[in-house]
Amino acid sequence: MSHGKQFTLWTHKTSPHGWKIVFVLEEFGFTWEPKWIDINKNEQKDPAFTKYNPNGRAPALIDHTNNDFTIWESNAILQYLVDKYDKARTISIAPGTDEYYIQLQWLYFQGSGQGPYYGQLAWFILYGPEKPQSVLDRYRNEILRVMGVLEDVLSKQEWLVGGRLTVADISFFTWNAIVVDHFLGEGFDFAKEFPAVAKWHEKILERPAIKAAWDERKRLAALK
Repeated sequence: MSHGKQFTLWTHKTSPHGWKIVFVLEEFGFTWEPKWIDINKNEQKDPAFTKYNPNGRAPALIDHTNNDFTIWESNAILQYLVDKYDKARTISIAPGTDEYYIQLQWLYFQGSGQGPYYGQLAWFILYGPEKPQSVLDRYRNEILRVMGVLEDVLSKQEWLVGGRLTVADISFFTWNAIVVDHFLGEGFDFAKEFPAVAKWHEKILERPAIKAAWDERKRLAALK
């Protein structure tokens, strides 16, 4: 391995997509180098990054222990990391089992159901030159609908799959934290409206590696 670290992670300092990758890297105790992209300068469109991710979106991961193998799309990165390196199945389900496909089901739902709606609400609030109330209402209602799906499942079981924390659970954490803290309004009571989801969310944050990484994200965000 010519590189000094096991992995290089291209992302931006507050990316919800990038930090869930950090969670898994830290859970495994891997060494990794961050390459911070400044999205305010549109650096995600720079050839220095798009040579790793032609979609021009963070994150992208380079695995220096695997011939500099490069992969993008956050949940594909999560799946790669656990399939390749989590042989003890500490935070994942073994491939080929029925529960493995339930894990995939939740990763797909996070990528198609949670991320886009949560991200669109955040974009319109932070960057939208216009903020049509109908648009804000649509995305807020979709967020509440997605939380309702999670609430229905988590009110009956502790974790999404396998009776223990997996990457399926981890994948939802960052957007839930960001939206609840910043974009649902002061009147939103997470614990009251979605008690099972709120409890699950706090249990994820109890993981030492996840808490340490999330604290670091908060530190970096405060430096802006």
